Amino acid sequence: MVIPPDVERMEVCYNTPTMRRKIKKILILALGVGFVLFGLLGLVLPVLQGVLFLIIGFLLLSLYFPKIRFYIQKHAEKNKHSLSLLNKVEKWIAKFIGNI
Repeated sequence: MVIPPDVERMEVCYNTPTMRRKIKKILILALGVGFVLFGLLGLVLPVLQGVLFLIIGFLLLSLYFPKIRFYIQKHAEKNKHSLSLLNKVEKWIAKFIGNI
């Protein structure tokens, strides 16, 4: 079997902006799901702080799921302090993670 010269030179480049964006999305989603699972485990086990892990996990997942963002925003609007805190945390996450 003869391989054409163009096919031999083709290399997969993982350093493109699109690929980095996809990898970042997968990592954020995996971290979010992991934190939620730790949070659920923490609700049962007294050693882990379940609520803290759940909050972090849902904040990470809200970056990609509008329904979760809507529920967080809806419940944060009941208290002005929690709404301002949520806005600060979202700005910090966006600064830390970068453009999504």
